Amino acid sequence: YPLRRQRQMCIRDRDDFVKVKQTRFGTTPTGSNISLFSLDNGQGLTMAVTDFGATLCSLHFPDKAGHLDNIVLGYDSFEDLLADSNYFGATIGRYANRIANGQFEIDGKTFQLTQNEDANHLHGGEVGFNKKRWDILVANEDSITFHLSSAAGEQGYPGNLSVSLSYRLTAANELIIDYTAKTDAACPVNLTNHSYWNLAGSGDILAHRLTLECPRYLPVTEALLPTGEIASVANSAFDFISAATIGARINAVAGGYDHCFVRSDKVTGEPKLIARVEDPLSGRIMTMATTEPSIQFYTGNFLDNVQGADGNTYGKHSGFCLEAQHYPDSPNQPSFPNTLLRPDEVYKQTTIHRFSQAGES
Repeated sequence: YPLRRQRQMCIRDRDDFVKVKQTRFGTTPTGSNISLFSLDNGQGLTMAVTDFGATLCSLHFPDKAGHLDNIVLGYDSFEDLLADSNYFGATIGRYANRIANGQFEIDGKTFQLTQNEDANHLHGGEVGFNKKRWDILVANEDSITFHLSSAAGEQGYPGNLSVSLSYRLTAANELIIDYTAKTDAACPVNLTNHSYWNLAGSGDILAHRLTLECPRYLPVTEALLPTGEIASVANSAFDFISAATIGARINAVAGGYDHCFVRSDKVTGEPKLIARVEDPLSGRIMTMATTEPSIQFYTGNFLDNVQGADGNTYGKHSGFCLEAQHYPDSPNQPSFPNTLLRPDEVYKQTTIHRFSQAGES
């Protein structure tokens, strides 16, 4: 693999990283040391990521008064992260979201994946990318690049998959996440970051104002699988074309929002705006641009008394997710955009989160 050769050239001993603050975070049950890396753009935007799950653990950004808050949900300890079932900040793969019955067919051959949500396969299975220790390729004060090799047969997937992921902070207060993947046998690939955001830093997110550049969405079954229909958001509780508070119509949606919103049916070469969120109280604003055709909007419907970072307790609607990705269950939905990666192809995704305060130009 080209990525494997890159890894051989670039990776250094973990103690050699002198430009990024590296601290011991914990030890896995198999004895692997896990580190936490702190990054800083020099403009007030800081973040911490760990090599366990290539997970975004914290992100601090000032409010309109200059007060810093952590605006992602997370944990203080590695032990809590290890036990996490909410995917706080995790990198999700090989396939984000759900695959019906954990099955799909490639070139006439049926593959059976692990079934970790009733009969369905969710977020890469019982041991997805969020439960793996990633290697470090490059690290400096404002960026870090991880690498993971996923062997053929893991969680039932075909092909050896090589994945590279970088987090980068810019002087424009952007968090840029780049993904690259290559396989030696055809397999579906759908990667995302599963951060829960709360721009206020605490409380619930129902007063946040959301805009989605998505004229369509995917209706779901009771099992949260897409029905196959691609519906218009017009005149419905799913219409965020014009800004609306998250809580304005949430009670009209059974269980709350956990739906794929569709901007396009095609991947774009350059990131395009897909979402904007503003917290009126703090004045913090986050915009998202991505090369992906859709975004999964989830409102933390299943959070229940989770003991999180900085003494916070996360309850229902304590955070929201905006997961840039392809449609769920695409391998079983012929009308959905293709997610099959073949050996002569390279998977690429770029997603950009930009942070600002109300009143900035």
